[in-house]
Amino acid sequence: MKLGVFTVVLGDLSLDEACGFLAENGVQMVEIGCGGFPGKAHCDAAELLADDEKCKKFADTIKSHGLEISALSSHGNMVHPNKEIAKKFDDDLTNAILLAEKLGVPVVNTFSGCPGGSPEDKMPNWVTCPWPEDFSEILEYQWNEVLIPYWKEKVAFAKAHNVHKIALELHPGFCVYNTRTLLRLREAVGPEIGANFDPSHLIWQGMDPVTCIRELGKAGALFHFHAKDTKIDPANAALNGVLDTTHYGKEIERSWIFRSVGYGHGEEYWKAIASELRLAGYDYAISIEHEDSLMSGREGLLKAVECLKNCLIFEDRGSMYWA
Repeated sequence: MKLGVFTVVLGDLSLDEACGFLAENGVQMVEIGCGGFPGKAHCDAAELLADDEKCKKFADTIKSHGLEISALSSHGNMVHPNKEIAKKFDDDLTNAILLAEKLGVPVVNTFSGCPGGSPEDKMPNWVTCPWPEDFSEILEYQWNEVLIPYWKEKVAFAKAHNVHKIALELHPGFCVYNTRTLLRLREAVGPEIGANFDPSHLIWQGMDPVTCIRELGKAGALFHFHAKDTKIDPANAALNGVLDTTHYGKEIERSWIFRSVGYGHGEEYWKAIASELRLAGYDYAISIEHEDSLMSGREGLLKAVECLKNCLIFEDRGSMYWA
């Protein structure tokens, strides 16, 4: 495993400054946002595709600090019912795939997206229950008429450009949000669809990351990993459940909040995750994503780095001399 960071948290620094800071603190890989929700602070894919010299400088800057790129990330809703919004996200994802091909980056991270509930809708419609029957009809429309056709086409494009790992973050608000929905889309589209596994989104849904890692590992569907924690507020969750639309800034009122690694769960929890990843054959980036509203980006990032240094398994397992 290699310790990585999603560099969006250092968007106020230049790429060179961010890479220098990370290398000094023992980070080995960087995940680079290049469009969609992560923005383009360190990488404008369209600009780099149009200018070979800028592209080379970008790659050389990262290499000069001894770092590798784990993934290019362009998270968005490419199946948004507003065609203009969808096209912007889709253009960014297309450019991320093309840049990944140019740089030799094996993974592109994104979301599955969420369509409207019908062709006439103007906003996405995330369904969380099967009844009344309207909701089941919405799901049939979303999956069979929008989501699967979109991803079949996009995966074919990615394959044509030598990108064979599209890592979808299992994220509520989008059609792929848990183990079952990820595997459903993978089965319908192909093995190029896998997971950018982020425990933080699973924890508050009541899922066990270790169990999910085992299931996705059996399918060969673990492509990338986000290291982010979540803390459940027992009192608020007991009152209101976990489907919480309270603003992220009203932490004391929420049923759960995102935390830096180690502040939602301790080292034993993260050691169990690292061990299950090893059992699943995952030996790639553990990319820290900082979204802890109780800490500054620098403090939260560095605390996560130190926690994961104690929890990850960095060396090959070697031979079992005792067996």
